[in-house]
Amino acid sequence: MARQDKGASPWLVLGLPVALGLAWVTQGSGVIEDDPERNISIPDELTMPLQVQAAYNDEQIFFRYRWPAEQAHVYHDMLRYTEGEWVRHGSSRPGPDPDGTYEDRVAMLVDDGGVPDFGRYGGYITVGDQMRFFSDSASPAEVSEHPHLGKQLGQSDVRKYLPATRTDQNDWRSVADADVLAAQREAGYFLDLWHWRAGRSNPIGASDDQWVGEFRNSDAGTGPYTTNWDGDTNQPRWMLDPEKTGQRALRWEDVTSGEVDFDSIYYLSEDNRTDFDPDHDWQEGDVIPRRLLRQPEGSRGSIAVHGQGRWEDGHWDVTLVRDLDTGNPLDDKILAEQGIYDIGIAVYRNATGSRWHYVSHPYSLGLGREADLQAVSFSGSSPEWSEEWFDMTLFYPGQVDWPLLISRAHAGAEDIAEGTPVHARHSEKQLALYGVEMEFNDAITWRWWMTLLAGLIAMLGVTLALLPGFRSTREGDRS
Repeated sequence: MARQDKGASPWLVLGLPVALGLAWVTQGSGVIEDDPERNISIPDELTMPLQVQAAYNDEQIFFRYRWPAEQAHVYHDMLRYTEGEWVRHGSSRPGPDPDGTYEDRVAMLVDDGGVPDFGRYGGYITVGDQMRFFSDSASPAEVSEHPHLGKQLGQSDVRKYLPATRTDQNDWRSVADADVLAAQREAGYFLDLWHWRAGRSNPIGASDDQWVGEFRNSDAGTGPYTTNWDGDTNQPRWMLDPEKTGQRALRWEDVTSGEVDFDSIYYLSEDNRTDFDPDHDWQEGDVIPRRLLRQPEGSRGSIAVHGQGRWEDGHWDVTLVRDLDTGNPLDDKILAEQGIYDIGIAVYRNATGSRWHYVSHPYSLGLGREADLQAVSFSGSSPEWSEEWFDMTLFYPGQVDWPLLISRAHAGAEDIAEGTPVHARHSEKQLALYGVEMEFNDAITWRWWMTLLAGLIAMLGVTLALLPGFRSTREGDRS
């Protein structure tokens, strides 16, 4: 006779629920979350729209940018009088600044074909090994000791750089020799960087002009701002001139209100400043900008704001203008009729800076030639902007660097080796999701292994639980 089963196997009673519980715990809980200690902050929206127009006359080129923003963030890097001391607010941090003291910005990279990979992969090629604000950022102490980045350039972090400026793509330290870097720049192997800032340049009608080679460098000359801080006395160098502005400082409640009157005083400049008065009866909540605005000079002052950069009805509308030929071919990409160029644009909004921005695919720009974005030729001193906008979708790039993209860890590395452009393989939404995935790559990988282990345990438990039944059946058949 067949032997009677006296009850469920202990494997089924204990093992299977444990395995299922392990699978439940390791799936879909707590992976995607902000982690400031690891420089991780995921924006609520992974993509955003941007509208662009371009126009040129015989001497100048104009770019107009329009993008949505819930409010205008024009305050940047403020000194607040708190309990008898001047305390800094608004330095770079993961995600939005809680006080709103980080400016909105738009930045544009431009190339004339001197950096071929840029036209195919855009800003990705500028993101190298251990960049600042990545989870594995190079230590400031090590960068400061680097013979080129630290000793020569005076830097303490790794910023944008081009691949050929390194002899080893997996090591930011492997900067090419100085003569090689100079030859690359002479040959046009650099990217022109237009950099408009709502707080540090816009109030004086200026933009910043920079270039990317072995580092994110500034053009020759002086920029549109300098630092208003005296490290020896731990106080500002300058304050608002009460004879010109009717006040010595701003008020913290106005700075953090989220409201901006573009016709009022919300910045410190050479035109409205005076020497700081340490003997004044400063009040709790007085605020002095930590940046002094000044008119840029030299090559660094080549880009200006045309008209007025303004936020209105939930949108920024900014127009920049520059000479087609600045006369500075080592700093700028010289533009000309019948030229085709590559551009990539980034937008910073919601009081967010550094790498927590939105970026575009690379696009072609044509002056009198067919391209993705065709600049309109006009006569006179100012475009009419009667043409339609060119619509872009920008995306959050996450922690994706060039060494990763050309490595075996990236399934598309072979496509990059063959020169397949990024837009032929990925939409902006796909790239945003991939960027978020790479922010949590270690956690996702760990969860995957734990889920696999839980599945194997569950399968083993079911198998062991069913074995007594198979034995009983076989014994019954024999009897």
